[in-house]
Amino acid sequence: MKTQEDYLFWRLAHYFITKQEYRLIQLSKDENELWLEKIENKQAQVIRLLKYNLDWSNWLQRDIELTSQNGERIRKQLTRRELNILNLYITAFLPVDDYKFRIAQPFLNPNQNKTIIHSKLLDRQSYDEWIVSLEDLFDEPILIAKREEYLDEEIEQLKQSALNSAVNQIKREKSLFEYGKPFFTYIFIILQVAFFGLLELNGGSTNTSTLIKFGAKFNPLILEGEWWRFFTPVVLHIGILHLLMNTLALYYLGTVVERIYGNSRFLFIYLLAGFSGSLASFLFSPSLSAGASGAIFGCFGALLFFGLIYPKLFFRTMGFNILVVLAINLSLGFTIPGIDNAGHIGGLIGGFLATGIVHFPKKRKLLLQGLFLGLTALGVVGLLQYGYASAVVDEKSVLIMAQQYNELEEYEKGYSLLYAYTKENQDSAEVYFLLSYTEIKLEKLEDARAHLQKVIELNPDFHEAHYNLALVYLNENQLDLAKEHATKALDLRPNQNEYKELVGKINGQL
Repeated sequence: MKTQEDYLFWRLAHYFITKQEYRLIQLSKDENELWLEKIENKQAQVIRLLKYNLDWSNWLQRDIELTSQNGERIRKQLTRRELNILNLYITAFLPVDDYKFRIAQPFLNPNQNKTIIHSKLLDRQSYDEWIVSLEDLFDEPILIAKREEYLDEEIEQLKQSALNSAVNQIKREKSLFEYGKPFFTYIFIILQVAFFGLLELNGGSTNTSTLIKFGAKFNPLILEGEWWRFFTPVVLHIGILHLLMNTLALYYLGTVVERIYGNSRFLFIYLLAGFSGSLASFLFSPSLSAGASGAIFGCFGALLFFGLIYPKLFFRTMGFNILVVLAINLSLGFTIPGIDNAGHIGGLIGGFLATGIVHFPKKRKLLLQGLFLGLTALGVVGLLQYGYASAVVDEKSVLIMAQQYNELEEYEKGYSLLYAYTKENQDSAEVYFLLSYTEIKLEKLEDARAHLQKVIELNPDFHEAHYNLALVYLNENQLDLAKEHATKALDLRPNQNEYKELVGKINGQL
């Protein structure tokens, strides 16, 4: 026959596991000591149950100290700043000497004062009193059949029920992280490494023309209809450090997300997040950009959605670390120049919304998924309309685009782009100079002369402008003015052979 202590031990274990949803973290070989964890319960984040017949209070003191040491190890594993442990002794008789001062106050180890031990003794005499105190702590009745003896089968059934519930709980939680095996994560890693090599073989991954050629996000070309540039930046990277950082981030984050949501859902989340990052960059950043950062931040968004649906499990496992890493990355984006934080935030939001659309495997929530789908569709359509109507195109992008047109000898396009920019923006010597170049190529020499004079007015030391203006005057047979500007160009760049030759040619005609 089993004793009252056997029953109470497993009845409490069963209650904590099945009703309070504590997780089993340790069980001794003799099955007389049990450790449970539920970090959401601030008053009792960890419960330790021990069935033991106490004799002397000094043994009780030593055991509390050992419990504190073990609790400190658990606190570090759970990454908690502070840990409250409810330490319950199930005993037939109380210690023979004075013991109450040992448990009157919570125990804090002087060297480990972050783990607090609250000890209670549940014996046959004070049985009812302690059960009431536990009911007050958990704000719920604990139904226990009080008898002197219990059948072995009854205790065994209770024990197996408690342990099976604990094991099934662990299996359910574990299954959430093991739905799929990473596949597309590795595909995207291979793609971004392959495209990096392709960029390096065709001018370099930091070369602006090469990046534009292979599909970097570039506002002027998106405005001209190259919509695929919302997606292609996901596999392009600018420099080896950029590639390495994003590859490592994708390896660690992507594999977790793909295991949780499965292959097809991960692909949808990653691509929509990448698109959202490019869209946000298109709206708020005029600079050329590339990289998988937006899609990777989408993986953060997917994990935040996990935290929304399973907050307890999220914070018990990865939540704290995810939030810290996310906060650090966003902070760096706001403080370090050159980081496209608009793309990061856009990817984060896109990943969260995409996850809401696909939800979890085998867990359909059609109303919630429809709501996320509607919000995403409205957001994308609205932002695209706004973007194409008022997207930011900066001077640098205009100059890059115009130079691209000139290299392709599409001077009319370059002229239209530059001329339109000068009508809507402040004067820029570089823009006027490039505009004058296209005008020379289109034989609009009078306009070219006027714009070159504007360049020199804005920047008197712009030697190329003096040289080109000298060529225009020479073509118009205004030799004195040609000599003046050719000489000025040579003064600014004495070692420039073209300038020396032009001055000699003009002097020969005077």
